[in-house]
Amino acid sequence: MCFGKCARCIGSNLLYLAILCIIANLLLYFPNGETKYASEGHLTSYVWYFHGLVGAGLLIFLPASVFIALERENCCGCCGHQNCGKGCAMFSSILAAVIGLAGSAYCVVVSAVALARGPLCLDSASQWRYVFLDTNGGYLTDHASWSECIEPKNVVTWNVTLFSILLGLAGIEFILCLIQIINGLIGGICSCCGCRNEQQSYAC
Repeated sequence: MCFGKCARCIGSNLLYLAILCIIANLLLYFPNGETKYASEGHLTSYVWYFHGLVGAGLLIFLPASVFIALERENCCGCCGHQNCGKGCAMFSSILAAVIGLAGSAYCVVVSAVALARGPLCLDSASQWRYVFLDTNGGYLTDHASWSECIEPKNVVTWNVTLFSILLGLAGIEFILCLIQIINGLIGGICSCCGCRNEQQSYAC
């Protein structure tokens, strides 16, 4: 069934993307590989939203596993009608895709807001604050201003890179889940049509 193969491909890609999101989120806790900033509470508050760990990570595992198994799933044949069972399985995958949409969208929103706000860092006045809070994300193109963050070293590059990665990966996850909703809807309808033909042939 081509719809099942498509779902399996989407599920496999979602699985890899979710793992990458978890890794990217974990790296945000250790600027330059140092642990002291996390223990001292000197990290941007958005890392504690677990948007990559939970939103684009753990929540994506559910739809990914459902999609991967979808090619073989037929809801126990649905009373002996294989096409009916396939249709039931395809329609049920839509619910899993909606969960994936919610998780990835959450990650996209948090990452975008975190990028606009900028990192928490030690400025030249020896104060820990959001130096770029009033720039509305303008600092992203003004690389010269990044030197205003003295500590952690290279924290702006670290945060911008990882939040951008999370934003991009979660955006791809969102698109894949959206594709699966369409795939599940069309696959379910086509399977139900096949089921109707199957029942009519039995009736003859």
